[in-house]
Amino acid sequence: MKRTPLLLAAILVVILAAGLSLPQWAMFIVTVAFARGLVALGLMLLLRTGLVSFGQALYYCLGAYAAGALGRFMGVSDIVVEMLAGGAAAAAIAFVLGFLLARYRGIFFGLLSLALSMILYGLLVKNEALGSTDGFNILPSTLFGMRPAAEWVRYTVMATAAVVALLATLLVHRYLGTPLGRLAPAIKDNEIRVEYMGASARRAVHVKYVIAAALAGIGGALAATTVGHIDPEMAYWTTSGEFIFIAILAGTGNVLAPFAAALLYGVIHTTAYGLSPNTWQMSLGIALLVLIVFLPEGLFSRLGWR
Repeated sequence: MKRTPLLLAAILVVILAAGLSLPQWAMFIVTVAFARGLVALGLMLLLRTGLVSFGQALYYCLGAYAAGALGRFMGVSDIVVEMLAGGAAAAAIAFVLGFLLARYRGIFFGLLSLALSMILYGLLVKNEALGSTDGFNILPSTLFGMRPAAEWVRYTVMATAAVVALLATLLVHRYLGTPLGRLAPAIKDNEIRVEYMGASARRAVHVKYVIAAALAGIGGALAATTVGHIDPEMAYWTTSGEFIFIAILAGTGNVLAPFAAALLYGVIHTTAYGLSPNTWQMSLGIALLVLIVFLPEGLFSRLGWR
């Protein structure tokens, strides 16, 4: 809707202003939520088409390692350059793999994407040049060649993440209004009818798959910069499971919903670990189960914005 760009601008102003008074740990949670939200935003495009990717961690990890490789081998630590590199690397790989994946639907699409993600995990575990199972650290973040003071690093990364995430959200919003973007529900309902109308369902799926991968790559690069370390676990199936849960919690009706759901997930995860370090998985599971049972499906999609 027309009010979405204005809403995004207002949200950005609020985040930048409120971030000045947030503690360091809160800024970290918000920044990671932006990273996860970008991945979930891409998954939303696929869910609208009736497709579920169980291996989106593949591109999340590729984006992270692309960002890390820039620093490790080229000495580049600019956060914007790292996110651009992460998104470009993920999009390039997705463009090639998309010719295969766009042929499949349903559980076959999901399992094939999962298999590809686990292949990357296996390759990284065996690669000693990239740290094997331990991974490696990321260079301290810079922005346009300048390194912020230590107390401003978290805020700078969060502010950059907010700008990039909301810009990506605006672009996805615009894309959903295009003829190709509007094909998603039609493909989900009746792909054969779409083909009879002269549109290529396979091409539409391919495009959405590449966009989703690029968003995941940007999210991975952002997460790597925020945490300061990357390892093969970023490509593991449990990471993809987190993204799937966030996407399902968000629903498919609102481009802002993935970020709200990612923030809620991050808060619950952090709280569960803080209250019960030894059994935080159980606490997290119970909290998420309560959300699923007692809250409406796609809760955040009911705000009214597409």
